[in-house]
Amino acid sequence: MQRVVTAELDLQVAAPVDLICQVAAAQQVPVLDEQFTFTQGDRVYTPTEIIDQSGSRLHRLQAETGRLEIRYEATVDGRTPHPRTSDLEAISYLRPSRYCQSDEVFQQARRQFKGLEGHELIGAVSDFVATSTTYTPGLSHGTDSAVTTLMTGQGVCRDYAHVVIALLRAMDMPARYAACYAPGLEPMDFHAVAEAYHDGAWYVIDATRLSNRHSLVRIATGRDAADCAFLSYHGGAVSLQRMLVDAWVMPEAEDVDGSDADPLAAIERDAASDPAGDDYTELVQIA
Repeated sequence: MQRVVTAELDLQVAAPVDLICQVAAAQQVPVLDEQFTFTQGDRVYTPTEIIDQSGSRLHRLQAETGRLEIRYEATVDGRTPHPRTSDLEAISYLRPSRYCQSDEVFQQARRQFKGLEGHELIGAVSDFVATSTTYTPGLSHGTDSAVTTLMTGQGVCRDYAHVVIALLRAMDMPARYAACYAPGLEPMDFHAVAEAYHDGAWYVIDATRLSNRHSLVRIATGRDAADCAFLSYHGGAVSLQRMLVDAWVMPEAEDVDGSDADPLAAIERDAASDPAGDDYTELVQIA
C-alpha cells in the first residue's frame, strides 16, 4: 500500500530561535521519496537531523527573524519493520509520565478492568475511552493530561491517547504514544494514537475511531505528547501562522489509466483510508 503524506507550516519568527521540527516520517518507515525544505525569503536552511532511540527524526535549526516556511512531502510504500523491544524500553513505558499519570488513575483502572489481560484488556480500555470521551476540537489545552480528560470527558486525539496509555500502564501493560499521518482522517491534521505492548509486539489503539489503523504512517514515538510535539522552540519567539496537513492512499498504477484494474485491490485501497473500514476489534500494528 502506497501512501503520500504532506505538511505545510508557516511560522513568524519574532526573534532568533532554536527551532525543533518533528514532522518527517520515522526512520524505520519505508520512504520511497521525500522532500523537506525550510525557507525564509531567498534563504534555504539545512537543519541538523537528530534521530532518537525509537527512530523519531527531529530536525533542528537556528532560525532568524521573519516568515519561515516549512514544507514536507513523502511517499511511503510497504510495511514498516518492527524491531525487537528491549526489556529496558518496555519498563520505561510502564512508568507514569507527564501527561499519562498511571499512578493517579491506578485505583480506577484496577476496579474497572479487574481480571482482564492481553487482548481483552486492550479492547476494554479502547471501548471505555471511545464511549466516555467526546471529541471536541478547540476545547482542550496543551497542558491537559489523562487525569484532566477523565474528569472533563472531552478532548482531541492526544487526550484520547493519553487516557488509554495511563489506564493500560496502571494495569501493568506497557503503553506508548505515537504521532502519525492518517489517510482519511476527518478533520485532517496530525494524529495521535496509543500503542500497547502485548506478546512481544506493539498494537495500535485509536479510541477516537477517526482513523483507519491499517494506513497510519508513524512520525514519532514516546512516553506521551511531550516527546512527540511537531514543533518546539527555545529562546526567541515563534507564532504558527498557517498549517496544512494531508495524507492519502495512492491508487495502484493500473487504476490510473483504467487498464487491468483489480476491483478487489481498489476496494482494499479505499477501505484502508476509510475509518469505517476498521472494526477496531482486531490487533493491528502501525504499517
